[in-house]
Amino acid sequence: MSESSSATGRQEQERSRVTRQRLMEAAISALSELGWAGATMTVIAERAGVSRGACQHHFPTRADLVAAAVEYVGHQQVEEVIRRAEQLPADSRRTETILHMLAGIYISPVFTAAVQLWVAAVADPELRSQLAPLEARVGREFHRLTVKLLDVDDKDPEVRELVQGTLDLIRGLALANLLRDDSARRKKVLHRWALTLEDALEARRSRKAGG
Repeated sequence: MSESSSATGRQEQERSRVTRQRLMEAAISALSELGWAGATMTVIAERAGVSRGACQHHFPTRADLVAAAVEYVGHQQVEEVIRRAEQLPADSRRTETILHMLAGIYISPVFTAAVQLWVAAVADPELRSQLAPLEARVGREFHRLTVKLLDVDDKDPEVRELVQGTLDLIRGLALANLLRDDSARRKKVLHRWALTLEDALEARRSRKAGG
């Protein structure tokens, strides 16, 4: 292959990557604002600035597109939280700050879009078949992220339940925020849970150290 052909190939790959990214980001915004019924392939393509044909070239079905979009944008958010967490000081407010950072992922258009998909999937077997494995992967990724941020031993069943309970709590708070701004109550709840979680984790560490 000539050097010019190789350069052309790289340019085409980059254009394809950019187009896919624009389509996925457009899908998230359309879903969060318009819901499953309103986020058609035509609407998503228009928001991304591409033709419907180009959209279907990259993602044959709407279910393919939205599943890829939720996973891609969610992964980007996880990476951002990890970067921010690396700058956190190891002080008494670290746990509470981490909980708020995790909540920030859920209080976002990605979570709103995901909720729209969950509701639509109840009556759509094709969409449900796409979302079931995706939901499992995303759930595992968020669990691993929380374990890493809190620096705890996930092999301990009690600790694992505390981590899962934390994520369930944050997800529930995010659902409460869908209809109205619930930030004031969320701040109080996360503050109290951070203290409870720290006490529970410290008690677990003390019991294990004592044999």
